Amino acid sequence: MHYAMIGQMKKQLLQLDQWLDMATAFAKERSFEPDLFLQARLSVDQFPLVRQVQTACDTVKLAAARLSGKEAPKHEDNEKTIDELHTRVRAVVEWLGGFSEADFAQAATKTITQPRWKGKSMTGADYFLEHVVPNFYFHTAHTYALLRHNGVPVGKRDYLGALTMTEPTP
Repeated sequence: MHYAMIGQMKKQLLQLDQWLDMATAFAKERSFEPDLFLQARLSVDQFPLVRQVQTACDTVKLAAARLSGKEAPKHEDNEKTIDELHTRVRAVVEWLGGFSEADFAQAATKTITQPRWKGKSMTGADYFLEHVVPNFYFHTAHTYALLRHNGVPVGKRDYLGALTMTEPTP
């Protein structure tokens, strides 16, 4: 869990942070306010971009807290600018950087509950695989799709980021 959550999800948040830079550059090139992207939606009944970013951040920080027993940082969900979203994303990335593999040693067998589950629970392993991973990628993918749909030239490589590749051995 440590590698997937801290390694890959932290990396994905850093990619998302770059997409916000790309959105700002795109808006400036076309002479409109970059913060207009914050209320963009793919559908009237889905969260706007600002809430997609907040939820991606919350998903990983709350999961890390629940699975490690540490307290998550609090965010007020009051971001109104891309700069404020940058601050939130970067704060979560920095907080995640303070975890070690040992913090998740007992995570798989923990009992995880949430108020909205109405008294039900999941093991840490099931919570991570069935809730955290798909929820995190759902919201990051929607952020990407919202920007792409609105003309920001993000591509698959921007979504994936740098890959860990090696040269073939002779």
